[in-house]
Amino acid sequence: MDQIFLEIGVVIIVATFFAYLLKLLRQPMIPAYIITGLLIGPFGLKIVSNQSVISNFAEIGVAFLLFVVGLELDLKRLKDIGLVATVGGAIQIVVLFGFGYLIGAISGVFTKTELLYIGLFVAFSSTMVVVKLLGDKKVLDTLHGRIVLGILLMEDLVAIVALSIINAFGAQSLLLMFASICYTIGIFAGLFLVTAFIFPPIFRFAARSQELLFLVALATCFLFSIIAGVIGFSIAIGGFIAGVTIANLPYNLEIIGRVKPLRDFFSTLFFVSLGMGLSLSGMGNIILPLIVLIIFIILLKPLVTMAICSVFGYTKRTCFLTAISLPQISEFGLILVSQGALAGQISHNLATMAVLLAIVTMTITSYFSKFENQIYGLLSKPLSIFDKPHGKEFEYTSDNRKYDVILIGYDRIGFSIAKTMKKLRKRWIVVDFNPDIIKRLIREKVNCIYGDISDIEVFERLNFGNARIVISTMPDLRDNLLLLQRCRHANPKITVFVTSNNLEDALKLYEQGADYVIMPHFLGGDHASLILEEISKNRKQVVARKLAHIEELKARQSLGHSHPLGNNKNEH
Repeated sequence: MDQIFLEIGVVIIVATFFAYLLKLLRQPMIPAYIITGLLIGPFGLKIVSNQSVISNFAEIGVAFLLFVVGLELDLKRLKDIGLVATVGGAIQIVVLFGFGYLIGAISGVFTKTELLYIGLFVAFSSTMVVVKLLGDKKVLDTLHGRIVLGILLMEDLVAIVALSIINAFGAQSLLLMFASICYTIGIFAGLFLVTAFIFPPIFRFAARSQELLFLVALATCFLFSIIAGVIGFSIAIGGFIAGVTIANLPYNLEIIGRVKPLRDFFSTLFFVSLGMGLSLSGMGNIILPLIVLIIFIILLKPLVTMAICSVFGYTKRTCFLTAISLPQISEFGLILVSQGALAGQISHNLATMAVLLAIVTMTITSYFSKFENQIYGLLSKPLSIFDKPHGKEFEYTSDNRKYDVILIGYDRIGFSIAKTMKKLRKRWIVVDFNPDIIKRLIREKVNCIYGDISDIEVFERLNFGNARIVISTMPDLRDNLLLLQRCRHANPKITVFVTSNNLEDALKLYEQGADYVIMPHFLGGDHASLILEEISKNRKQVVARKLAHIEELKARQSLGHSHPLGNNKNEH
């Protein structure tokens, strides 16, 4: 036990060092964990010898992450993208599987069974990596975030079926394989039905105690993971299904907040274990197919995704942001490969190639996510073949594009600003990246455009030349600096309000010409001081203020507003 504690301690300490270093250099942290595994693993300095323990913890990490993904998966939020997620996702899986199979076949070094595995792990993208990257950027609730989640959900369901087939692959009878799949579907369908009646009263009682709620949630995750393991699946699948079964309970956000630290700890071990599992010995005959597959996954896989999204009517930028999130190998792909290796259906070289593909593509994806705006700017013109003006994007405009105020971001802060615009009878338009907000504004006949203001095409569709005021409620420094630059170029007399969450960024924005920087965490104190000044002159104002505040809170509750740390919604 002391040795296990020591080795896990070394993993965390070294991973923290490299993560801290890359954070100082403003780089993604996933490469830091993989570097840690390469350095201290059996093919590096051999500091950690008990690799099986780390691998086991890593598998638990995947289960916890998919449990949280399931908790956050509100199927109602996916209804608008159901067609592209199901039909489009299925088409993507088939096309990518075919390409992977073909590339493997052309190399001439793999068996027919191994070609099936290559097609499968090329077809799936990593729910773990993508959700982490999108969650860190708080864009899970945007249109492209929902499309990505829908496609990943489709892939995960297909992966479950693929695991069923692999588990029965040794059986010579197709009837036995079909029976195995039906047995699996029946078990999980039964679990859903049972939990629909049993879970609500159990969690209702557990919610009286924060500690008990946390334990019941963990017990659910472990119970489903154990069941999945007993019937021959990965425990990760059980964790995902556990999350989905309790996702619609009113306690899911609280559970997510308590489980996330565990998820982050174990997911770190997952990425470290990837680096530790890398062995380059005896790989001479698969170097060429490895390079070809890397190029395919990084370059051609996004093009396939963009083409499919474009066919379903989405605009170029949404297609691009969706596609650039998915060019990596899935943890389910690694699970499939490990199951195939255990069953003796694939060689050690193919298993090693899969790990290498996962390391390289996951690392590159983290950089794609960090520099997606710059990449889009470079490729915007060549990608015009995917441009579908408006399409399924949402927009409502009137007044001949003449606005006094352009409000960027409607949620939370923007909600209060919009109330003032209505009182002042100003002509105004909203730009927001949340499709639910845009649809609601369209119903209310409020001028609005769906999109990201960092997108030059969205910027050009707005009439900044006639606007008097621009208000940005998004806290991203880079986007606000870009907005300031474009606004000053379009209209030197325009007044620009921007938002910041820290003092250094606020001062930098003032240096670049911002007329006022909104700092949300200071606004509460300023507002309270004004109320105190008001009621000190007239005590009766307290009741009026209270009633008005209650009405506003109820309105915000109906719109789903909450503290930004309480969920993954966009900071708009």
